Amino acid sequence: MSDGRTFVRPSALDGTALLRWGRVCLAGLERRREEINALNVFPIADSDTGTNMLATMRAAMQAADAAVVSAHSYRAPGSAVSAHDVAAAMARGATLGARGNSGIILSQVLRGIAEAVHGGPLTGRTLREALARASALVREGLSVPVEGTILTVLDCAAGCAAACSNPALAEVAVAAADGAAEALGATPSQLGVLREAGVVDAGARGLVVLLDSLVSVTLGETPARPEYVRGEIGGVSGVDVPDVAEPGPHFEVMYVLTETDERQVVRLRAALAELGDSVVVVGDGGGSWSAHVHCADAGAAVEAGLVAGTLSAIRIESFAITAQVGHTHADIAAGVDGVAHAVAPAAHAGLVADTVGHRGVVPDRGVARDRAVVRDGGVARDGAVVRDDGARHAAIDARGGLNARGEPADRGVLAVAAGAGAAALFEAAGAVVLGGDGPVTSAALLAAIRRLPNREVLVLPNGALPAHELVAVGVAARDAHRDVLLLPSGSMVQGLAALAVHDRGRIAVDDAFAMSEAAAATRWGSLRAATGRALTMVGTCESGDGLGLVGHDVVVIDRDVRTAGLTLLDRMLGFGGDLVTLLMGRSAPAGLADELAAHIVEGFPGIEVTVYSGGQQGDLVQIGVE
Repeated sequence: MSDGRTFVRPSALDGTALLRWGRVCLAGLERRREEINALNVFPIADSDTGTNMLATMRAAMQAADAAVVSAHSYRAPGSAVSAHDVAAAMARGATLGARGNSGIILSQVLRGIAEAVHGGPLTGRTLREALARASALVREGLSVPVEGTILTVLDCAAGCAAACSNPALAEVAVAAADGAAEALGATPSQLGVLREAGVVDAGARGLVVLLDSLVSVTLGETPARPEYVRGEIGGVSGVDVPDVAEPGPHFEVMYVLTETDERQVVRLRAALAELGDSVVVVGDGGGSWSAHVHCADAGAAVEAGLVAGTLSAIRIESFAITAQVGHTHADIAAGVDGVAHAVAPAAHAGLVADTVGHRGVVPDRGVARDRAVVRDGGVARDGAVVRDDGARHAAIDARGGLNARGEPADRGVLAVAAGAGAAALFEAAGAVVLGGDGPVTSAALLAAIRRLPNREVLVLPNGALPAHELVAVGVAARDAHRDVLLLPSGSMVQGLAALAVHDRGRIAVDDAFAMSEAAAATRWGSLRAATGRALTMVGTCESGDGLGLVGHDVVVIDRDVRTAGLTLLDRMLGFGGDLVTLLMGRSAPAGLADELAAHIVEGFPGIEVTVYSGGQQGDLVQIGVE
């Protein structure tokens, strides 16, 4: 040791020691990142393997640190966190945060350790088990194993660990690391593309960094390895090695899969193998899976995942764009405020975004602002002025179908609606409706989009699905014959506002932008009755309490539902407004619509009020303020 102290070799690694190993791995991958990136020629020469492995290990350590903090909050003071707690958290974090093919394989090395230390610390014996299990998991997760890669080097590390005659942890770690390093040097003789480029396998080089880090933690010394420089590494002569064809322009698609099972995962792996290559589908052992494929049809790859389970953390990278402009990892991820943001146009995420919180000018619809207009199926109440519903939500010929020449209409609008009355409103305004009282699934939305004959489809999700699922649906639905734009409407009242400014005479992106502006300019809230005792941001509610929400946040609690509704209106109209839309739910108390409308007329002169029977479940009232 540099400080003069004698290093005591540990016989086992507990949770704390595994955390230390993880941090040493991070430091080693950081030092070797550029070296590993420069070696990256297979399966795609995009020079990011070192970056991907480092990012994956960071995700693993962030999860492990969080697990330790959580464990300390309920454990007795001074009690240690188990090796399994730490390793399982690392495996889960790596699986969910995996980058690239190499990152997914790294997650399985961590999963192998987690499964091996289920009953105790990491010892010489359990390290052997961990490497053997990791090797099996990686081979199981790959659709077409290719020798001369990290797969082969992991096999050799596991074999050398098993053959080590000394059972001490440090000795087994040294045997595994030295075996991996020897196998790394032989990779050019096993894979033609490596030999031609004069490199060893990049992912395997990263694996050696991990094993050398384990030697450092258990032996107190870090093995000396050469710097592997591109073009200075030769293959073994006299070996007949088949060449690997250079891939054409295509995409790298990755996503996390949950709510699935082993049978569905096997089917997904086979489906992805039919679409492309470099297929890896692996799990964290706790119900989450990470999928990876290189393919020409990114939408089909996402669709295959939708069939298998619930998707999140979707990532699509265009190799063509990477080569031309140096972009890496065109992420499609959930953005702020629940709206998905699509980075890199080549990925064609298709979600109109960046409109949350933006207050555009909504075109004047010729509506008088000096009186309240109450509509409920065309029935006038209390002397209020009633106009034809078409005055605000004019029927627009956007419905799926054929035009006068028998050709598919150019653009259709698909709206998600809950409640018969709300569905009728959207249909009257020209939209095709995906409705029903139950929750809408991503598969149902995808099927509904595909049933439309239109070349361009605008989708008003109206809060039915989270952003990451909407992005997945958009990617899967889009092809050479159909463009799909998903608009950021978080509620039905926002969807109605968007549909009111729909103009098929504009080009699709301009139409979508105008509709998104209208949705974003509509503040929305809802009135509900609490179904049980719960803690909210404004206090604890009891069953039957009236809850007033602005967006998704509870801002009003009152024992009386009607009073909660009136207070909610005061809160929402305190910021101003010209038009209030009340969409009444199926369970709204009798007379509530009249009471709310009268409150607006009396307390906020000049604001127009429009009341519709929505028939939705859950929300007693949806409120839109424009």
